Amino acid sequence: MKIFKNRLIGITFLLLSALFLRFYLVNFLEESNFLWLRITDVILIIGIGAFVLKEIAEIIEETTEVLSKRTKIASGLLQSLGTAFPDMVLGIVAAVISLSLIKEDYALAINFAIIAAATTFGSNIYNIAHAILCVFRQNVSNEKGVPVLMLPGIKKMGVVTPIKNHQVKPSLKEIDTSLDILNALTILTAIVAISMVIFGQVKNPVSTISGELYQLIRPVGFIILALCLLIMYYFRKTKRGHILVGEIQSEETYYQKKPTWLILSYLAISGIAILFAAESMIRAVENFATITRTPFVVVGVLAGIIGCIGEMIVVHNFTVNPKGRIGDALVGVGMDNIVTTMGASIVAVMGGIFLGGNSLILIFVLILTLNTILIWQISKLKNYFLNQA
Repeated sequence: MKIFKNRLIGITFLLLSALFLRFYLVNFLEESNFLWLRITDVILIIGIGAFVLKEIAEIIEETTEVLSKRTKIASGLLQSLGTAFPDMVLGIVAAVISLSLIKEDYALAINFAIIAAATTFGSNIYNIAHAILCVFRQNVSNEKGVPVLMLPGIKKMGVVTPIKNHQVKPSLKEIDTSLDILNALTILTAIVAISMVIFGQVKNPVSTISGELYQLIRPVGFIILALCLLIMYYFRKTKRGHILVGEIQSEETYYQKKPTWLILSYLAISGIAILFAAESMIRAVENFATITRTPFVVVGVLAGIIGCIGEMIVVHNFTVNPKGRIGDALVGVGMDNIVTTMGASIVAVMGGIFLGGNSLILIFVLILTLNTILIWQISKLKNYFLNQA
Protein backbone atom coordinates (compact mmCIF):
# COMPACT_ATOMS: atom_id res chain seq x y z
CA MET A 1 0.00 0.00 0.00
CA LYS A 2 1.44 3.29 -1.11
CA ILE A 3 -0.08 5.77 1.36
CA PHE A 4 2.07 4.47 4.24
CA LYS A 5 5.70 3.40 4.06
CA ASN A 6 5.24 1.34 7.22
CA ARG A 7 2.88 -1.52 6.32
CA LEU A 8 1.83 -2.23 9.92
CA ILE A 9 0.81 1.41 10.47
CA GLY A 10 -1.09 1.36 7.18
CA ILE A 11 -3.02 -1.82 7.96
CA THR A 12 -3.78 -0.58 11.49
CA PHE A 13 -5.13 2.65 9.98
CA LEU A 14 -7.42 0.66 7.67
CA LEU A 15 -8.71 -1.41 10.59
CA LEU A 16 -9.39 1.72 12.67
CA SER A 17 -11.18 3.29 9.68
CA ALA A 18 -13.43 0.22 9.39
CA LEU A 19 -14.16 0.30 13.13
CA PHE A 20 -14.97 4.01 12.85
CA LEU A 21 -17.54 3.17 10.17
CA ARG A 22 -19.13 0.30 12.08
CA PHE A 23 -19.31 1.76 15.57
CA TYR A 24 -19.68 5.50 14.92
CA LEU A 25 -20.86 6.57 11.48
CA VAL A 26 -23.50 3.84 11.21
CA ASN A 27 -25.33 5.41 14.15
CA PHE A 28 -26.24 8.44 12.02
CA LEU A 29 -28.28 6.27 9.64
CA GLU A 30 -31.16 6.10 12.11
CA GLU A 31 -34.49 7.39 10.77
CA SER A 32 -34.72 9.79 13.71
CA ASN A 33 -31.85 11.86 12.27
CA PHE A 34 -32.27 14.67 9.76
CA LEU A 35 -32.53 13.55 6.13
CA TRP A 36 -29.49 15.61 5.05
CA LEU A 37 -27.45 14.02 7.84
CA ARG A 38 -28.43 10.51 6.75
CA ILE A 39 -27.58 11.22 3.11
CA THR A 40 -24.21 12.70 4.10
CA ASP A 41 -23.57 9.68 6.29
CA VAL A 42 -24.37 7.27 3.43
CA ILE A 43 -21.87 9.08 1.19
CA LEU A 44 -19.17 9.04 3.90
CA ILE A 45 -19.64 5.36 4.71
CA ILE A 46 -19.54 4.25 1.06
CA GLY A 47 -16.59 6.55 0.29
CA ILE A 48 -14.47 5.52 3.28
CA GLY A 49 -15.48 1.89 2.88
CA ALA A 50 -14.46 1.87 -0.79
CA PHE A 51 -11.11 3.38 0.20
CA VAL A 52 -10.55 0.64 2.78
CA LEU A 53 -11.39 -2.09 0.26
CA LYS A 54 -9.14 -0.50 -2.39
CA GLU A 55 -6.13 -0.32 -0.09
CA ILE A 56 -6.65 -3.87 1.17
CA ALA A 57 -6.78 -4.99 -2.47
CA GLU A 58 -3.27 -3.59 -2.90
CA ILE A 59 -2.08 -5.54 0.13
CA ILE A 60 -3.51 -8.70 -1.40
CA GLU A 61 -1.88 -7.90 -4.74
CA GLU A 62 1.50 -7.46 -3.05
CA THR A 63 1.36 -10.66 -1.00
CA THR A 64 -0.13 -13.28 -3.33
CA GLU A 65 3.02 -13.79 -5.41
CA VAL A 66 5.15 -14.36 -2.30
CA LEU A 67 2.65 -16.79 -0.77
CA SER A 68 2.27 -18.61 -4.08
CA LYS A 69 6.01 -19.21 -4.31
CA ARG A 70 6.15 -20.51 -0.74
CA THR A 71 3.05 -22.70 -0.82
CA LYS A 72 3.01 -23.72 -4.55
CA ILE A 73 -0.67 -22.73 -4.58
CA ALA A 74 -1.79 -20.89 -7.72
CA SER A 75 -1.36 -17.15 -7.33
CA GLY A 76 -4.74 -16.61 -9.02
CA LEU A 77 -6.45 -18.74 -6.36
CA LEU A 78 -4.76 -16.91 -3.49
CA GLN A 79 -5.58 -13.61 -5.16
CA SER A 80 -9.23 -14.59 -5.59
CA LEU A 81 -9.63 -15.75 -2.00
CA GLY A 82 -8.52 -12.32 -0.88
CA THR A 83 -10.22 -10.09 -3.42
CA ALA A 84 -13.50 -12.05 -3.42
CA PHE A 85 -13.71 -11.86 0.37
CA PRO A 86 -15.45 -8.43 0.24
CA ASP A 87 -18.04 -9.87 -2.18
CA MET A 88 -18.70 -12.78 0.15
CA VAL A 89 -18.84 -10.63 3.25
CA LEU A 90 -21.21 -8.10 1.67
CA GLY A 91 -23.57 -10.90 0.70
CA ILE A 92 -23.27 -12.86 3.94
CA VAL A 93 -23.69 -9.75 6.10
CA ALA A 94 -26.81 -8.78 4.13
CA ALA A 95 -28.12 -12.34 4.63
CA VAL A 96 -27.41 -12.24 8.38
CA ILE A 97 -29.29 -8.93 8.67
CA SER A 98 -32.11 -10.42 6.59
CA LEU A 99 -32.45 -13.47 8.82
CA SER A 100 -32.41 -11.32 11.95
CA LEU A 101 -35.38 -9.33 10.62
CA ILE A 102 -37.65 -12.21 9.55
CA LYS A 103 -39.82 -12.17 12.69
CA GLU A 104 -39.69 -8.42 13.15
CA ASP A 105 -40.17 -7.12 9.58
CA TYR A 106 -40.51 -9.82 6.91
CA ALA A 107 -40.75 -7.35 4.01
CA LEU A 108 -37.51 -5.63 5.07
CA ALA A 109 -35.89 -9.03 5.53
CA ILE A 110 -36.72 -9.88 1.90
CA ASN A 111 -35.24 -6.55 0.80
CA PHE A 112 -31.93 -7.35 2.50
CA ALA A 113 -32.03 -10.86 0.98
CA ILE A 114 -32.42 -9.29 -2.45
CA ILE A 115 -29.45 -7.01 -1.73
CA ALA A 116 -27.46 -10.11 -0.73
CA ALA A 117 -28.19 -11.82 -4.05
CA ALA A 118 -27.87 -8.74 -6.26
CA THR A 119 -24.59 -7.68 -4.66
CA THR A 120 -23.07 -11.16 -4.89
CA PHE A 121 -24.05 -11.92 -8.47
CA GLY A 122 -23.85 -8.29 -9.59
CA SER A 123 -20.16 -8.15 -8.69
CA ASN A 124 -19.55 -10.98 -11.17
CA ILE A 125 -20.90 -8.74 -13.93
CA TYR A 126 -18.39 -5.99 -13.17
CA ASN A 127 -15.48 -8.40 -12.72
CA ILE A 128 -16.00 -10.15 -16.02
CA ALA A 129 -16.81 -6.99 -17.99
CA HIS A 130 -13.63 -5.32 -16.74
CA ALA A 131 -11.58 -8.44 -17.50
CA ILE A 132 -12.97 -8.39 -21.06
CA LEU A 133 -11.68 -4.83 -21.45
CA CYS A 134 -8.23 -5.79 -20.13
CA VAL A 135 -7.83 -8.86 -22.36
CA PHE A 136 -9.29 -7.03 -25.37
CA ARG A 137 -6.77 -4.20 -25.05
CA GLN A 138 -3.99 -6.75 -24.55
CA ASN A 139 -5.03 -8.44 -27.79
CA VAL A 140 -5.06 -5.07 -29.59
CA SER A 141 -1.55 -4.32 -28.29
CA ASN A 142 -0.34 -7.76 -29.40
CA GLU A 143 -1.81 -7.37 -32.90
CA LYS A 144 -0.36 -3.89 -33.42
CA GLY A 145 2.93 -4.75 -31.74
CA VAL A 146 3.00 -1.43 -29.87
CA PRO A 147 1.82 -0.19 -26.45
CA VAL A 148 -1.78 1.05 -26.31
CA LEU A 149 -3.76 2.93 -23.69
CA MET A 150 -6.06 0.79 -21.55
CA LEU A 151 -8.79 3.31 -22.33
CA PRO A 152 -8.19 5.38 -25.48
CA GLY A 153 -7.65 9.03 -24.61
CA ILE A 154 -7.22 8.41 -20.86
CA LYS A 155 -3.54 8.08 -19.94
CA LYS A 156 -4.18 7.72 -16.21
CA MET A 157 -5.76 4.30 -16.79
CA GLY A 158 -2.34 2.93 -17.78
CA VAL A 159 -0.63 1.54 -20.86
CA VAL A 160 -0.90 -2.06 -22.08
CA THR A 161 2.32 -3.35 -23.66
CA PRO A 162 2.64 -6.25 -26.14
CA ILE A 163 3.17 -9.58 -24.41
CA LYS A 164 6.37 -10.10 -26.38
CA ASN A 165 7.86 -7.31 -24.22
CA HIS A 166 6.63 -8.74 -20.90
CA GLN A 167 9.25 -10.15 -18.55
CA VAL A 168 6.74 -12.63 -17.12
CA LYS A 169 4.65 -14.30 -19.82
CA PRO A 170 1.64 -16.53 -19.14
CA SER A 171 2.09 -20.18 -19.99
CA LEU A 172 -0.34 -22.04 -22.23
CA LYS A 173 -1.28 -24.10 -19.17
CA GLU A 174 -2.30 -20.91 -17.37
CA ILE A 175 -4.44 -19.82 -20.31
CA ASP A 176 -6.05 -23.26 -20.56
CA THR A 177 -6.70 -23.22 -16.81
CA SER A 178 -8.41 -19.84 -17.03
CA LEU A 179 -10.65 -21.14 -19.83
CA ASP A 180 -11.50 -24.26 -17.83
CA ILE A 181 -12.40 -22.16 -14.79
CA LEU A 182 -14.61 -19.84 -16.84
CA ASN A 183 -16.39 -22.82 -18.39
CA ALA A 184 -16.96 -24.22 -14.89
CA LEU A 185 -18.29 -20.80 -13.83
CA THR A 186 -20.71 -20.82 -16.77
CA ILE A 187 -22.03 -24.23 -15.75
CA LEU A 188 -22.37 -23.18 -12.09
CA THR A 189 -24.20 -19.98 -13.04
CA ALA A 190 -26.60 -21.91 -15.25
CA ILE A 191 -27.27 -24.41 -12.44
CA VAL A 192 -28.04 -21.56 -10.02
CA ALA A 193 -30.40 -19.81 -12.47
CA ILE A 194 -32.22 -22.98 -13.54
CA SER A 195 -32.63 -24.27 -9.97
CA MET A 196 -34.06 -20.93 -8.81
CA VAL A 197 -36.67 -21.04 -11.57
CA ILE A 198 -37.59 -24.72 -11.15
CA PHE A 199 -37.37 -25.14 -7.37
CA GLY A 200 -37.22 -21.66 -5.88
CA GLN A 201 -40.46 -19.87 -6.67
CA VAL A 202 -42.04 -18.53 -3.47
CA LYS A 203 -45.09 -16.47 -2.64
CA ASN A 204 -44.30 -12.77 -2.95
CA PRO A 205 -45.11 -11.11 0.39
CA VAL A 206 -43.70 -7.70 -0.54
CA SER A 207 -46.01 -5.21 -2.23
CA THR A 208 -43.07 -3.08 -3.38
CA ILE A 209 -41.74 -5.95 -5.52
CA SER A 210 -43.75 -6.60 -8.67
CA GLY A 211 -43.86 -10.02 -10.30
CA GLU A 212 -42.63 -13.35 -9.04
CA LEU A 213 -40.03 -13.96 -6.35
CA TYR A 214 -37.43 -16.73 -6.43
CA GLN A 215 -35.12 -18.21 -3.81
CA LEU A 216 -31.95 -20.29 -4.11
CA ILE A 217 -33.03 -23.15 -1.84
CA ARG A 218 -30.77 -24.78 0.76
CA PRO A 219 -30.30 -28.21 -0.93
CA VAL A 220 -29.08 -26.53 -4.14
CA GLY A 221 -26.96 -24.20 -2.02
CA PHE A 222 -25.16 -27.21 -0.53
CA ILE A 223 -24.59 -28.65 -4.02
CA ILE A 224 -23.18 -25.36 -5.37
CA LEU A 225 -20.97 -25.00 -2.29
CA ALA A 226 -19.56 -28.51 -2.79
CA LEU A 227 -18.93 -27.88 -6.49
CA CYS A 228 -17.15 -24.58 -5.79
CA LEU A 229 -14.87 -26.20 -3.21
CA LEU A 230 -14.15 -29.05 -5.62
CA ILE A 231 -13.23 -26.62 -8.41
CA MET A 232 -10.98 -24.58 -6.11
CA TYR A 233 -9.24 -27.75 -4.93
CA TYR A 234 -8.79 -29.07 -8.47
CA PHE A 235 -7.17 -25.83 -9.70
CA ARG A 236 -5.16 -25.17 -6.53
CA LYS A 237 -1.71 -25.83 -8.01
CA THR A 238 0.20 -23.12 -9.82
CA LYS A 239 0.72 -23.56 -13.56
CA ARG A 240 3.46 -20.96 -13.81
CA GLY A 241 7.10 -21.61 -14.50
CA HIS A 242 9.94 -20.61 -12.19
CA ILE A 243 10.05 -16.88 -11.40
CA LEU A 244 13.34 -15.13 -11.01
CA VAL A 245 13.85 -12.92 -7.96
CA GLY A 246 14.55 -9.98 -10.26
CA GLU A 247 11.06 -10.25 -11.68
CA ILE A 248 9.40 -9.60 -8.34
CA GLN A 249 8.00 -6.10 -7.92
CA SER A 250 9.46 -3.81 -5.27
CA GLU A 251 6.31 -4.01 -3.15
CA GLU A 252 6.44 -7.80 -3.19
CA THR A 253 10.16 -7.70 -2.31
CA TYR A 254 9.11 -6.14 1.01
CA TYR A 255 6.99 -9.18 1.82
CA GLN A 256 9.60 -11.53 0.36
CA LYS A 257 11.78 -10.63 3.35
CA LYS A 258 9.00 -11.20 5.90
CA PRO A 259 8.06 -14.51 7.56
CA THR A 260 4.89 -16.22 6.38
CA TRP A 261 3.19 -15.86 9.78
CA LEU A 262 3.56 -12.08 9.60
CA ILE A 263 2.10 -11.92 6.09
CA LEU A 264 -0.85 -14.08 7.19
CA SER A 265 -1.32 -11.80 10.22
CA TYR A 266 -1.51 -8.77 7.92
CA LEU A 267 -4.10 -10.56 5.80
CA ALA A 268 -6.10 -11.56 8.90
CA ILE A 269 -6.22 -7.93 10.07
CA SER A 270 -7.24 -6.94 6.55
CA GLY A 271 -10.05 -9.50 6.65
CA ILE A 272 -11.38 -8.07 9.92
CA ALA A 273 -11.32 -4.58 8.41
CA ILE A 274 -13.26 -5.82 5.38
CA LEU A 275 -15.87 -7.42 7.65
CA PHE A 276 -16.63 -4.22 9.58
CA ALA A 277 -16.49 -2.03 6.47
CA ALA A 278 -18.82 -4.39 4.59
CA GLU A 279 -21.47 -4.42 7.32
CA SER A 280 -21.45 -0.62 7.46
CA MET A 281 -21.69 -0.32 3.68
CA ILE A 282 -24.60 -2.76 3.44
CA ARG A 283 -26.57 -0.71 5.98
CA ALA A 284 -25.70 2.46 4.07
CA VAL A 285 -26.87 0.89 0.80
CA GLU A 286 -30.19 -0.16 2.39
CA ASN A 287 -30.69 3.38 3.70
CA PHE A 288 -29.91 4.83 0.28
CA ALA A 289 -32.57 2.58 -1.29
CA THR A 290 -35.12 3.60 1.34
CA ILE A 291 -34.40 7.32 1.06
CA THR A 292 -34.38 7.44 -2.75
CA ARG A 293 -37.07 4.75 -3.22
CA THR A 294 -34.72 2.92 -5.59
CA PRO A 295 -35.52 -0.80 -6.08
CA PHE A 296 -33.39 -2.88 -3.75
CA VAL A 297 -32.19 -5.14 -6.54
CA VAL A 298 -30.87 -2.10 -8.46
CA VAL A 299 -29.07 -0.77 -5.41
CA GLY A 300 -27.70 -4.25 -4.72
CA VAL A 301 -26.30 -4.60 -8.24
CA LEU A 302 -24.74 -1.15 -8.00
CA ALA A 303 -23.26 -2.13 -4.63
CA GLY A 304 -21.67 -5.12 -6.33
CA ILE A 305 -18.95 -2.83 -7.66
CA ILE A 306 -17.96 -2.13 -4.05
CA GLY A 307 -17.29 -5.79 -3.37
CA CYS A 308 -15.43 -6.47 -6.61
CA ILE A 309 -13.32 -3.32 -6.71
CA GLY A 310 -10.38 -5.24 -5.24
CA GLU A 311 -10.36 -7.85 -8.01
CA MET A 312 -10.79 -5.17 -10.67
CA ILE A 313 -7.81 -3.24 -9.35
CA VAL A 314 -5.63 -6.35 -9.19
CA VAL A 315 -6.56 -7.51 -12.71
CA HIS A 316 -6.05 -3.99 -14.05
CA ASN A 317 -2.63 -3.62 -12.42
CA PHE A 318 -1.51 -7.07 -13.55
CA THR A 319 -2.47 -6.15 -17.14
CA VAL A 320 -0.75 -2.75 -17.32
CA ASN A 321 2.26 -3.90 -15.29
CA PRO A 322 5.28 -3.73 -17.65
CA LYS A 323 6.74 -6.85 -16.01
CA GLY A 324 3.67 -8.87 -16.94
CA ARG A 325 1.34 -10.91 -14.68
CA ILE A 326 -1.64 -11.17 -17.00
CA GLY A 327 -1.55 -14.95 -16.48
CA ASP A 328 -2.39 -14.40 -12.82
CA ALA A 329 -5.12 -11.98 -13.88
CA LEU A 330 -6.74 -14.53 -16.20
CA VAL A 331 -6.80 -17.30 -13.61
CA GLY A 332 -7.67 -14.89 -10.82
CA VAL A 333 -10.75 -13.33 -12.39
CA GLY A 334 -12.33 -16.70 -13.12
CA MET A 335 -11.49 -18.07 -9.71
CA ASP A 336 -12.68 -14.86 -8.03
CA ASN A 337 -16.14 -15.42 -9.49
CA ILE A 338 -16.08 -19.06 -8.39
CA VAL A 339 -15.34 -17.84 -4.86
CA THR A 340 -18.12 -15.25 -5.16
CA THR A 341 -20.53 -17.98 -6.29
CA MET A 342 -19.41 -19.98 -3.25
CA GLY A 343 -20.37 -16.96 -1.15
CA ALA A 344 -23.81 -16.98 -2.76
CA SER A 345 -24.16 -20.67 -1.93
CA ILE A 346 -23.28 -19.96 1.70
CA VAL A 347 -25.96 -17.27 1.75
CA ALA A 348 -28.40 -19.79 0.24
CA VAL A 349 -27.56 -22.35 2.92
CA MET A 350 -28.31 -19.63 5.48
CA GLY A 351 -31.68 -19.07 3.76
CA GLY A 352 -31.18 -15.43 2.86
CA ILE A 353 -31.01 -15.05 -0.90
CA PHE A 354 -33.93 -13.96 -3.12
CA LEU A 355 -34.36 -12.36 -6.55
CA GLY A 356 -37.39 -11.07 -8.40
CA GLY A 357 -38.35 -12.54 -11.78
CA ASN A 358 -37.08 -9.76 -14.06
CA SER A 359 -33.87 -9.19 -12.11
CA LEU A 360 -33.23 -12.94 -12.01
CA ILE A 361 -33.35 -13.13 -15.81
CA LEU A 362 -31.31 -9.98 -16.46
CA ILE A 363 -28.50 -10.72 -14.00
CA PHE A 364 -27.89 -14.29 -15.12
CA VAL A 365 -28.24 -13.54 -18.84
CA LEU A 366 -25.63 -10.79 -18.43
CA ILE A 367 -23.25 -13.06 -16.53
CA LEU A 368 -23.53 -15.90 -19.05
CA THR A 369 -23.13 -13.53 -22.01
CA LEU A 370 -20.08 -11.81 -20.52
CA ASN A 371 -18.55 -15.20 -19.67
CA THR A 372 -18.83 -16.19 -23.32
CA ILE A 373 -17.22 -12.94 -24.52
CA LEU A 374 -14.33 -13.30 -22.05
CA ILE A 375 -13.73 -16.89 -23.18
CA TRP A 376 -13.65 -15.57 -26.77
CA GLN A 377 -11.06 -12.90 -25.92
CA ILE A 378 -8.86 -15.32 -23.97
CA SER A 379 -9.03 -17.76 -26.90
CA LYS A 380 -7.73 -14.98 -29.17
CA LEU A 381 -4.90 -14.41 -26.72
CA LYS A 382 -4.09 -18.13 -26.81
CA ASN A 383 -4.06 -18.06 -30.62
CA TYR A 384 -1.46 -15.29 -30.47
CA PHE A 385 0.83 -17.56 -28.43
CA LEU A 386 0.25 -20.49 -30.76
CA ASN A 387 1.06 -18.37 -33.80
CA GLN A 388 4.26 -17.12 -32.16
CA ALA A 389 5.46 -20.67 -31.45
